[in-house]
Amino acid sequence: MLEQNRVVFEFRNPEDLESWTVSSDREIGGQSEAYLKLGKYNTCFFYGTLSSAPPKDGETRYSGYCTMRSKQMLASFDRKQHYDWTTFNTLHLRVRGDGRPWMISVGAETYFAHQKDDMYCYFLYTRGGPYWQDVKIPFSKFFLSHRGRIQDDQHPLWLDKVNTIGFTLGDKANGPFQLEIDYIGVCKDYAHTEEFAYEVYKRNPEV
Repeated sequence: MLEQNRVVFEFRNPEDLESWTVSSDREIGGQSEAYLKLGKYNTCFFYGTLSSAPPKDGETRYSGYCTMRSKQMLASFDRKQHYDWTTFNTLHLRVRGDGRPWMISVGAETYFAHQKDDMYCYFLYTRGGPYWQDVKIPFSKFFLSHRGRIQDDQHPLWLDKVNTIGFTLGDKANGPFQLEIDYIGVCKDYAHTEEFAYEVYKRNPEV
C-alpha cells in the first residue's frame, strides 16, 4: 500500500535546526534581524525584527525580508540528494504565527544553469493567537517564480527531485515577528484531483 503521510521535518532537539539556514536583508546592508531556536515545546521558533529601511548605498531601493530555508541534502563526496514526493500531492504543516502572511518556496533540481534561482511559491496566512493551525496546501497551487518574479511560462512543480523548502517574510510591516513550526510533512489527499491551478499558454501555436 502506498504511503499516505510522511513527516519531512520535525524539531525535537537542537540538532534538527542544523539542517536550516537563516538569512535577511542584513546581508545587503539592511536592518532586519532573524534568528532560529528550539522553542519551549520542542518546536522550531523563527523570530526577529523586520525593517524595510533600504541600505544607505545609493543603489538599493527596496529592502525588508527574513528567510529560513532547509539546506541541500548531501551524500558522500558532496553528491546531491533529493526528496521524492511523487506519491504525494499536498504539503502539510502545523504552524503557529502572529497573523503575518508568509511565502512558502520549494526548490527543485534544475537542468540548466539559468534556472538555478527558480522557486515554486505559495502563500501561508497565519491567524495569530495561541492556537495551532493545520495547513494543507496542494502542490498544484504552487506557481513558478525566478528571483521573486512570477514567470509567464508556468508548469507544475517536479516532485521527484525536491531540494529545499523555505519560509520568507516580506510584508513591509516593520516590527517584531515570530513563526513557530511543529512539523513539515507531505500527504496524499484523495479528494484533491487538480493537476495544475494555472493556465498554460502555448508559444507560437500552430494555426
